[in-house]
Amino acid sequence: MTAPLDVLFKPLRIGNVTLKNRLVMAPMTRNRSHLDGVPSALNVLHYQQRASAGLIVTEGVYPSEMGKGYLFSPGLCTDAHAAGWQQVTDAVHDKGGAIFAQIMHVGRLSDPLMLDGAQPVGASAVQPDPTARHYTVTCPRPKRAYPEPRALATAEVYAVIEDYRRSAALAKKAGFDGVEIHAASGYLPMQFLSTNTNLRSDEFGGSVENRARFLLAIVDAIAADQGAAFVAVKLSPGWTFHNVFDDDAVGTYSYVTKELSKRHIAYLQVGNYGMDWDVYATLRPLFDGPFMTVASFTRQSAAEMIAAGGTDLVGFGQAFIANPDLAERFRNGWEINRPDIATYYSQGAEGYTDYPFHGHSTRDDLLPTDAPLVPVSADVTG
Repeated sequence: MTAPLDVLFKPLRIGNVTLKNRLVMAPMTRNRSHLDGVPSALNVLHYQQRASAGLIVTEGVYPSEMGKGYLFSPGLCTDAHAAGWQQVTDAVHDKGGAIFAQIMHVGRLSDPLMLDGAQPVGASAVQPDPTARHYTVTCPRPKRAYPEPRALATAEVYAVIEDYRRSAALAKKAGFDGVEIHAASGYLPMQFLSTNTNLRSDEFGGSVENRARFLLAIVDAIAADQGAAFVAVKLSPGWTFHNVFDDDAVGTYSYVTKELSKRHIAYLQVGNYGMDWDVYATLRPLFDGPFMTVASFTRQSAAEMIAAGGTDLVGFGQAFIANPDLAERFRNGWEINRPDIATYYSQGAEGYTDYPFHGHSTRDDLLPTDAPLVPVSADVTG
């Protein structure tokens, strides 16, 4: 039995805003900003085109220069960055949309060439496996193995927490409706959470309580400054992307989820990226607040999960890349465009702002609305 599709279009209150539907444009690195991290005119148009989503979560923005890992990625640590993002938030709000900034510190997944010669930092001095590059090989970054990072001293950890707080304050200045802390995909908060990348012996290492302290301190710092309703978190429990591993992923993320629930944040985004345990069924009951699921959903499977109470929001990534009007296509049952992987991380309008709205496509390879999304390019080499 199929679920009624109208559940996708019911309003939902998260944080300080009421969303017009349950469809979220998931955060996706696209590398179209200026080299100094200031958003470009292309960024403004890209997000404005997709403002019919219930919520837009931006691509990851670095909260300090040491958090940068890719060329042409945006920042949110200077007044110039905030001014650039103000143009984006104004454009989205003018179209009736809501938008959160995803704050992303890559930690050990950077390179001295990206950091003016500085050594990347991490929870501990654990070098990523040079062969564990996954698809990020196509991102604009030095085409060489990740170097060994420098372990942050305890005082430096607190300084990085302050970087996140300042970045969130700039997000508020720029007109964002909230911020999402990227604690997934092997980036810095996940480097603290994961047992193979956190070998610390201070208050930020060892027990699950200590390994979670960094992430929870970031949330607490932002909540104290902007209110808990202004901050959200993204997790990818147990995912080994970017060479992170956890001896007890269920235990770690159950603890983190329960602690985040106590803080009454705007929402929790959780992705199940091929785990051999039921991530959603395990964690959803532990979080008392808006819950977002993401990864490989179709219109119908999203409606079914919301109708069953398994989630409140569903994030779509590649589908929003190729379909700026995805919400309208889902509402009306219109066919969907296929995204072109080859243009995901290129610079320019192609594959970014030139995907057609419904009724303007000249392609003959459109997919049925409820079909699994199959990109145009099956493989990419870097």
